[in-house]
Amino acid sequence: MSDNLPMAVHAPLTRAQKTALLNLVRRAAKAEILPRFRALDPSDIVEKTSKLDLVTAADEAAEAMITRGLQMAFPAAVIVGEEAASRDPKILDALDDAELGFLIDPVDGTWNFAHGLSLFGTMVAATRFGQPVYGLIYDPLNDDVVTADEDTLTQWTGPRGRRRTLTTAEAKPLSEMVGYIHLKLMPEDVQPQVAALYPQIGRPDALRCSAHEYRLLAEGHCDFVLSCKMTPWDHAAGVILCQKAGGHVGFLDGRDYSVAHREGYLLCAGSEAAWKTVAEALGFLVETPAEESEKADTASADTASKDQPASA
Repeated sequence: MSDNLPMAVHAPLTRAQKTALLNLVRRAAKAEILPRFRALDPSDIVEKTSKLDLVTAADEAAEAMITRGLQMAFPAAVIVGEEAASRDPKILDALDDAELGFLIDPVDGTWNFAHGLSLFGTMVAATRFGQPVYGLIYDPLNDDVVTADEDTLTQWTGPRGRRRTLTTAEAKPLSEMVGYIHLKLMPEDVQPQVAALYPQIGRPDALRCSAHEYRLLAEGHCDFVLSCKMTPWDHAAGVILCQKAGGHVGFLDGRDYSVAHREGYLLCAGSEAAWKTVAEALGFLVETPAEESEKADTASADTASKDQPASA
């Protein structure tokens, strides 16, 4: 990945820095997230754009704590948290050209968290010129973490230092795949077409939590994650975890992943073969206007032909 960057870069973080970052995330979870789990007052939960898009006091407090810690450790870095970017989306633009940036999703799966479901996590990614070079997804309840960077394979680390290297799933037919699809976040006009594919997929699902969807992908327990809402804090960490576990990542239109891309359909899969299988089935999502026009003209011509009376 670093071959495509504007300048040569060294290892994104030292071992000591990675340890300090994980400790920072752990402290934020212990101090600001876990005490509020299943203990939120109604006034601690606020709707952002809808009843399904929430922010809680835990999100705000944990993000503030992690941001302060990163600012002290990396004073020259561009640091963007989900809640800060929700208030001022323009701060995301600075990441595109930043030699070192950080993305923070303090409580990914906020709807789950706010409703007392134990399926949420904390995501932090380091980026260089818009590309993720380090990813961390932490599970506060189980106190375990999945990490990867350019120089190391994806690794799970559990309590008491237990570790194992993760590997994505081998390719299989679409009918046997487990995939996470964010259907209701897609434009309404394509939702019926995507939903029509569900019977062809082994098990299509959604966890309402990118953190755990990407963790399961890196562990080989699911085969793909399809996303269309390109909020980078939801994907940057998961992208590098998938890649360094042996998976394949790319937009359906052929672009490589970058936090600079704010639109499109991002597909992360356990292998390049699996990616191609899913991408082929979803080809209608990236048809160009010319292709759509050509199909419409063909359909119109076919209809006109059928309406013509038979020749004597």
